[in-house]
This record gives sequence, C-alpha cells and structure tokens, in this order.
Amino acid sequence: MKTVFIMLDSLNRHDLNAYRPSWVQTPNIDRLAQRGLVFNNHYCCSMPCMPARRDLHTGRPNFLHRSWGPLEPFDDSVPRMLKQNGVSSHLISDHQHYWEDGGCTYHTQYSTWQFHRGQEGDPFVGQVADPQPPENAHGRNSGSRQDLINRQFMQREEDQPQAKTFDAAIDFIHRNHSEDSWFLQIETFDPHEPFFSQRKYKDRYPEHYADYEGPHWDWPPYQPVDEPPELVEHMRYEYASLLNMCDSKLGEVLDRMDTYNMWDDTMLIVWTDHGFLLGEHDCWAKMWMPFYEEVAHTPFFVWDPRSRVEGERRQALVQPAIDIGPSLLEFFGIDRTPHMTGKVLRDVVARDESVREAAIFGMHGHQGNVTDGRYVYMREPARPENTPLFEYTLMPTHMRGPFSVDELCGDNIQLTEPFSFTKGCRTMQIPSNKLGAEAPMRRFGTQLFDLEEDPRQENPITDAEVEERMIGLLKGEMETCDAPAEQFERLGLG
Repeated sequence: MKTVFIMLDSLNRHDLNAYRPSWVQTPNIDRLAQRGLVFNNHYCCSMPCMPARRDLHTGRPNFLHRSWGPLEPFDDSVPRMLKQNGVSSHLISDHQHYWEDGGCTYHTQYSTWQFHRGQEGDPFVGQVADPQPPENAHGRNSGSRQDLINRQFMQREEDQPQAKTFDAAIDFIHRNHSEDSWFLQIETFDPHEPFFSQRKYKDRYPEHYADYEGPHWDWPPYQPVDEPPELVEHMRYEYASLLNMCDSKLGEVLDRMDTYNMWDDTMLIVWTDHGFLLGEHDCWAKMWMPFYEEVAHTPFFVWDPRSRVEGERRQALVQPAIDIGPSLLEFFGIDRTPHMTGKVLRDVVARDESVREAAIFGMHGHQGNVTDGRYVYMREPARPENTPLFEYTLMPTHMRGPFSVDELCGDNIQLTEPFSFTKGCRTMQIPSNKLGAEAPMRRFGTQLFDLEEDPRQENPITDAEVEERMIGLLKGEMETCDAPAEQFERLGLG
C-alpha cells in the first residue's frame, strides 16, 4: 500500500466547481471529485502555515498551547512513525517556511526530502542591486524586494518552484510506482500569495486580461479592502490564474496514476491548510479578521483503494489537519498514539459515519472558534488586554528567528508542570502578547452564525440556547486537548 498526499496552500473552497458553481477553471479538480470523495463539512484547525503542519504531524491542535514554531521534542510525528515502521516517507516541497527557524524540525521527520526554492520572499537569489520594479505597480503591498529578485529567474513555467516540485513528484512516481510501502507528500506554497503565474494561465480569462489596463498587482495586503471594484476583480483573476497552474500540475499526477494503474493500491489525498479572503467581508487575506467560512471551511478530497468509493460526497464533520495523520497510520497498519485527538476517517470514507460532534479552530491568542457543522461560534477574549496568555514550548522560536532575549529573561519565563501529551516533559511558560486592545480583530466581537440560513456569514444571530450549547462544545473540545487553564479564563469560559 502507498499514499500520494498533495497539499496546496491557501486553496479556496468557494472557487472550486466541486463545491459551488464558479467561473474559475479547474478541470482536474473536477476530475478528482469524480474519481474520489468530496468532503462537504471540513474545517481547518490551527492557523496559519506551520501551526497547521504541526497539527498534521501530531494529530492534535497546536493553537491552544503555542503559536508558530518547530516540532517539539515530545511531539509524535506521523512521517517519523511511518519511517520507523518501514514505510518510506518522502517530502517534496517549495514551502520556504520549512527551512526557516520556525519550521526547522519538520522536514527531518521524513525518510528523505527535496526542497525547491524561490517562493514569496524566500532569501534565494543573491543580488546587491535593487531589482527593476514592475511598471505601474499598485502601491499597497505590491511585492517585496526579494520576491522581485527571485522572479527575474522564473520567466518560464519550468523555472517556478511549483513546477519543479511537481516535476520531482512525477519522477518519484515514475521510479517507485511498482514498489510498496511508501508515502509521498507533494506540497506547494501555491496558490498562496503572491499570485504569480505565467501568461498562458492568464490567457484562459481573455474577458479580463485582454482589456485590462490597470496597475500591476498580485500581492494583497493583510488589511481591509481599500481598492475600487475593478482592482478587487483583478486580484481575483490573478488568484484564479495561479489556481489554474495548480490544477494543471494536479492533473499531471492524476495522469500518472492512470498510466501506472495506481488506483488499486494507492490512497490519494488532496488538502489545504486554509482558505483566503479576496474581498469577501471587505477583507484581504487571513488571520487579522475572524476566521470566516472562506478561510476556515476548506476543500478536502480522498480516494481510498480499500472502499473504492468514487463520485460521492460526505457530510460528516471532519478536521483534516488532525485527522489525516491518524488516518495514514491506520492505512499502513500502525497504531496511533494516545496523545492524538484526530479521528481515523476510514469509516467516514466508506459509509459517511460520524466521528465528531464539534470542531475547534483558531490561532494562538485570537478568538476561540467552534462549529457543529451548522453553527459557527466565534468567541472573543474577555478582556481588552487579552490576558492571561502564554506560550508553552521547549523550542522558543518565532517564524524567522528565536524568541528575543527580553522574552526569555527574568520573570518572563518559568517551567510549568507537564501536559498530558508532553510525556513528562516540563515546558517553558512564556508570556505572550499576540492580541492587544488595539488589534483589528478585537473590533468584531463574539459572533454566532447559522450556516444553514446564512452560508456567507453576513448576519450574526442572537440565540441564547444555541450559544450556550456552542459554549459547551467549545469547552469540551478544549478539555479534550488539555488546553491550559488560563485559555478558559482568557475567553471568559469560567
């Protein structure tokens, strides 16, 4: 048995015809939806990039205890467990955060790995002179200096990191399709911003690009929308063009699975860590606003050669971020650890069997969010100063560097008692100030949405009975994850 796991970053469910009618062209995702299963009720867990990947490795939420950072010494890693049990695990990625301080312990869990550089502002190509900026560039977050330098060396599709990643994956499949017991993770940063794609993908939308005379702009800011409608529309076409490239590369993998008749013994999983706002709710991007459906409700596709169910949909509530790991272990006949709170999805795939009553999601220090599949409850911190809040870690590292000396000095740090999942290890407890009184997210307040009546979350409701039930679900899920006591106090949960 073997598994091909394709992970895209910032893939929008609402732009896929597999979920709702869309003008965005994704023929290979449509093909995948017919070949496998489409999950309709699936949510992210920890946000954003590396917190989601810690969820994936450990089968449990990251965001209640810690923000962005490496795997911890006590963490169970599914790719490492596969490797230790005779299953070759291979990572091919262009996701640059794996090779920064805050992601430095993830790729080493695999048997082997490959990295293709150049995405976003990856400090890749050395150049002293400033790059030539695009003509008529829009002023709001039009791109970083390093990104402009990197793009000079990506004038052809085959030079882009995504293309190199999938080319390497096709080579791996070609050389290993007849072997047994392997796990291949194909992971591209696209369609994450900036939305850089070749002209051939833009030409799929002549109704826009043939007459577009506006500024160059393919990198939205993490701010409220302040652009005119024509620029918002342009950004959506830039995203769609990059998504078309992702769809094309996915198609190449599907072609190889057809050619080598891999459907009989190979599981295929396609997933993303989160979505992205392209002007919905008058917002760009993610994280600074509440995690609306466009961000939290993610696409998820599975082909399982054991049940061979295809062309169907599943309604059971799942969380791929924490469910994929335990499901992979079960597929390869390996016992999951007792610390994993994720669920095995075999019976969901086969019979749409329910595996959970609720799902929690969020980012460290932000709102506490829970859904039962119909209602979404977003609870803001109880105090303007957003206290008490701590980081619990033995790897005190932010995205691109270690915690500062000031963060680690004096009374700012102490050892705390072990959590149930730290295997007896005491962790550092470090004060965190992730969300203060002036942060934009504080202005949204606690909100409750009925997705059946209001799927676009345009009209929060007031319903004391439903809110009480959702609070109970939120508390129950936090208790299951052994959340720190102060997280309950921070969110006013008693």
